[in-house]
Amino acid sequence: MLNLTKAIFSKLSGSALSAHIGTRLISHYADEGTTYPYIVYFVVTDIPEYPGGKTIEKFLIQFSLFSLLSGPTEVESMLTDLWTLYDDVVLTVAGYTGIYFIRGILTEMREDHTTPAGTFGVYHYVQEYDGWIVAD
Repeated sequence: MLNLTKAIFSKLSGSALSAHIGTRLISHYADEGTTYPYIVYFVVTDIPEYPGGKTIEKFLIQFSLFSLLSGPTEVESMLTDLWTLYDDVVLTVAGYTGIYFIRGILTEMREDHTTPAGTFGVYHYVQEYDGWIVAD
């Protein structure tokens, strides 16, 4: 999965999405008090297969986008930028034929987040991607 992480961050670097979140693409969970907006990602499932002796990993990855409730414009812009980066793409990493992403289910939520500064309304969008990692 380290190669998947490298590919995700390589694609993010210098993008419109990185202009929104800076370095706040966070693995697994965000600490209390993380500055908004930010994205948390994690691999939900990872299934290795070996068809014809070739190593293929099928995975499901989730990106959770968080933005303060000043209106949906920011989180929807982040989502559009996420789609631009990762929809139907092949990411490259040394030693692999490719890392393939196909957009899956999108869930939109509104939540209250409690921080030391108080409780805030937050937009929380969850975008899932199905993927395949194909080794050389």
